[in-house]
Amino acid sequence: MRSLAADFPSRDISLNEYDVLFNLSRQPDRCIRLRELNSHVLLTQPSVSRLVDRLVSRGYVRKLTDPEDGRGAIVQLTEDGLALFRRVAVAHMDTIADRIGDTLNTDELLELTALCDRLRSRKAN
Repeated sequence: MRSLAADFPSRDISLNEYDVLFNLSRQPDRCIRLRELNSHVLLTQPSVSRLVDRLVSRGYVRKLTDPEDGRGAIVQLTEDGLALFRRVAVAHMDTIADRIGDTLNTDELLELTALCDRLRSRKAN
């Protein structure tokens, strides 16, 4: 992760900020409860809150009051945030492809995907 962060191909956002935008882009309506977002990223809850506040101040996400629980917050990806995410994602994928290269064949990539999905579903339980 340190190596990926050091080679992250954007001066506009950090790898951690990209991770938040990535997770938001995968959610229905591109929004998620802040508490749920915490379980998708490799940061502590206070760090995620500060990071989200920085993204809000730059117009990449909105922070809304959770209508079901006024104490909670909903984080929503803005159109500007989605455009930035898409732009950075292309360069980031190139960086990852350069690192992995042809180390894994198609069957191994499919197996790795299945294993990661299993681990992710285990974490959610």
